[in-house]
Amino acid sequence: MNNASTDKKKMSTSLSENMNYLNKFLSVDTNFDVVYRVIRIGGREACMYFIDGFCKDEMMQKMIQYFLDLKEEEMPATAHEMSKSNLPYVEVDLHDEWAQITYFIMSGVFALFIDGYDKCLLIDSRTYPSRGVEEPEKDKVLRGSKDGFVETIVFNTALIRRRIRSEQLCMEMLHAGNSSQTDIVLCYMDDRVDHAFLEKIKTRINEIQVDALTMNQESLAECLYKKKWYNPFPKFKFTERPDTASAQILEGDIVILVDNSPSAMITPTSIFDIVEEADDYYFPPITGTYLRLSRFLIAIITYIMTPTFLLLMQRPEWIPAGFEFIKVKDATNIPLIWQFLILELAIDGLRLAAVNTPNMLSTPLSVMAALVLGEFSVNSGWFNSEVMLYMAFVAIANYTQASYELSYAIKFMRIINLILTAIFGLWGYIAAIILLLAAIATNRTVSGKSYIYPLIPFNLKQLSKRLFRYRLPGSRE
Repeated sequence: MNNASTDKKKMSTSLSENMNYLNKFLSVDTNFDVVYRVIRIGGREACMYFIDGFCKDEMMQKMIQYFLDLKEEEMPATAHEMSKSNLPYVEVDLHDEWAQITYFIMSGVFALFIDGYDKCLLIDSRTYPSRGVEEPEKDKVLRGSKDGFVETIVFNTALIRRRIRSEQLCMEMLHAGNSSQTDIVLCYMDDRVDHAFLEKIKTRINEIQVDALTMNQESLAECLYKKKWYNPFPKFKFTERPDTASAQILEGDIVILVDNSPSAMITPTSIFDIVEEADDYYFPPITGTYLRLSRFLIAIITYIMTPTFLLLMQRPEWIPAGFEFIKVKDATNIPLIWQFLILELAIDGLRLAAVNTPNMLSTPLSVMAALVLGEFSVNSGWFNSEVMLYMAFVAIANYTQASYELSYAIKFMRIINLILTAIFGLWGYIAAIILLLAAIATNRTVSGKSYIYPLIPFNLKQLSKRLFRYRLPGSRE
């Protein structure tokens, strides 16, 4: 059911012609959930169309009873007068183009056609199946609000409106996908946003030529940013927390909400934005600074730990005095590089298995995996205990980053470092670090600005704000 096929064709004033068109277009005889009912309103024939499951039953019953009670002398002459004086509902719109009418019907809006009227009455009484706004599993905080985005876009905009009660907050609706016609909302502060960048984003969304956003936000992200797909560092920040999204809007960023997706896309985004978390601001400045710097440090350690260990095992004479205990003491049956690469793959395998494991079986299977893959793999001679220890730290430390995309970017760069170090030794280790820095430095935000601002171009004041958590503006000393 492609709305593009309707072009700019307009509806007729004849109810029978409109019904013939819609019954064929919507395939009402095939689609059991497309419901239509012919009634009589104030002496005129009328027909209503709606999608079963999207409309509120109690409201529909009251609306139909109201229509049936209308007398002939009470009927207005035009659809405009009908919408203004005879419809006891808040959200009512008028349209006469079939493209708009069919789009709203398929979105769940209640459509009313009355014989002799040149416009369709669209009554937005839809309600979507949804879950509660409980705290998201990924973006949890030790302190702060415990609500999160859901799959219904109207609920998500309401969660943001609740936090920003300003007339400058704009929620602009767009659509993408020829078949899906997916709702996309741009949230921004009109007095703080970069309007040139805003227009660029809107133009890109309007120019998207796809049949459907099958992967929701990921499909949209790939359509908005087509350059340098091989650079693994994320170009967008994703969050399921309304407070995080609201804070970014107040800083002048654009938050993109996609219907059926329980998270928000934040753009433009630098690497400093991605590393930040809500806990940095829900604790006092000194604690927030410690958490932020710890996250930066742990990210660096997860990248260099295993390649550095591999390099030192190749050159034991470089091990500092007092650190000789890090040497591999047991016999090495499999080269260290292959042990690291196998464990990198095994960790992802365990992660995928954990996602698909039923909750009732997760605990016993986790214990079994720990015993078999931990102790027995070392005793069998496949892996050395030192390799298992460092990879266990890396696997756990990856979860200090809220961004999955950043964690995998570091992982890919770490694997490249391991391979280059195993082949070329010290020079490979140095080349891999240079490749990492180049990947970060040459990456660009969606707006085309520096990915590592305020480091390049250098801004000491802004850099200190990114690294350290200061008191909120206006707080007393």
